[in-house]
Amino acid sequence: MWKTSEGSTGRLLELCSWYFFLYVLTGVAVKYFLGKADAGFPGMNGVEYLVYSTMSGAGVALVVVMIRRWYRLESRQHVRLGTRRFPAELLYIVPSGICTGVVVPTTTLMYTLPISVLVAMVIMRGAIIVVSRLVDSIQIRQGLLHKKVYAEENWGVFFAMLAVGAKLFWTPSLVNPVAAWLQGIGIDAAAGMQMDAGGRDNFEFLRSKPAMAILGSYILAYAIRIYIMNYYKNTRAKDQKLDNKAFFAIEQMAAFVTMVIAATVLLSVPAREVSQIQMFHDAVSKPHPQWGAALLSGLPFGILSFFSVFIFMFKGRTATFAGLVNRLTSLVAGTTATLVFHWVWGGPFPAADDWLALFFIFVAIGFLTQAERKRRSELVPIASGARAASPAQLR
Repeated sequence: MWKTSEGSTGRLLELCSWYFFLYVLTGVAVKYFLGKADAGFPGMNGVEYLVYSTMSGAGVALVVVMIRRWYRLESRQHVRLGTRRFPAELLYIVPSGICTGVVVPTTTLMYTLPISVLVAMVIMRGAIIVVSRLVDSIQIRQGLLHKKVYAEENWGVFFAMLAVGAKLFWTPSLVNPVAAWLQGIGIDAAAGMQMDAGGRDNFEFLRSKPAMAILGSYILAYAIRIYIMNYYKNTRAKDQKLDNKAFFAIEQMAAFVTMVIAATVLLSVPAREVSQIQMFHDAVSKPHPQWGAALLSGLPFGILSFFSVFIFMFKGRTATFAGLVNRLTSLVAGTTATLVFHWVWGGPFPAADDWLALFFIFVAIGFLTQAERKRRSELVPIASGARAASPAQLR
């Protein structure tokens, strides 16, 4: 671990580095376990793998916070329930944990619907970027956030959404004419750059009521969660500790209980003709031969949840900035995971739309770098006639 201070650029880079590394491991594991059995891979379905990885991921997060006793939250305001007193913050941190417990299974269900996994991931990431920007606008109007959203952060949102659009709108009606034109002038784009979108319809999910219901639940739960994270962060007094570890611990405990209750209900419901519920039943009652390996592969997923939350709640930054950093890191890690899987197991090479999206991502990162420089000077003011801050203080 680097020697960095709370709220510094160095600490932010440290969190992003770990998040990126663990996300790559998670992405490679997903590709491996969902690979076709006739190609030498486990051949799990999406529900099977996500049941096993979620069990171990949620388990490791819960074990760590219980052993380290991170759940001890310092508070200046308490409420009484009967004879017991507890921190007032629990009144909104626990609901945030319940929302987390909704986000995980809805993510799982999105992967089981007749919709491209890639499109599902793109929609989810894009939605969080937009939600983060909206949360800042709302809390500025409420007088909770006393920082302005820099123009560079808004430009970062713009280019991040272009990256999302590059994936979402990469459809036959747009791509095939371009590929045909390039081939006509002697550039074999379709074969050399994988530009042909084939018959893919990235908006098929709009005609599916289950897909829209699940996506709506995911976005609503995440929106409430991001609002609560920033409410907690923005309502701390200047001399009051921003205890992100305690927030994470309580949230994970509530999420774990929520998911256990949800799993119990699903197991008690007859599967009938609902394929997703049947797959869930089978994943528990008829475990896949490689379920143990899938459990182990879920450990990076559980560990990265720490860094994900700590980035979202990073001290001194807006929700817009933190949400962009979180989502852009995951987007870069996703492309990196595709490259690793290609080099090691011969999986598909990233297509042209992947590289176009990556270009827009790096442009967005460039704007965020400029925003971070402004925010850093804001956090370490140099008074007139005072000694300049040392490099170590700015790390």
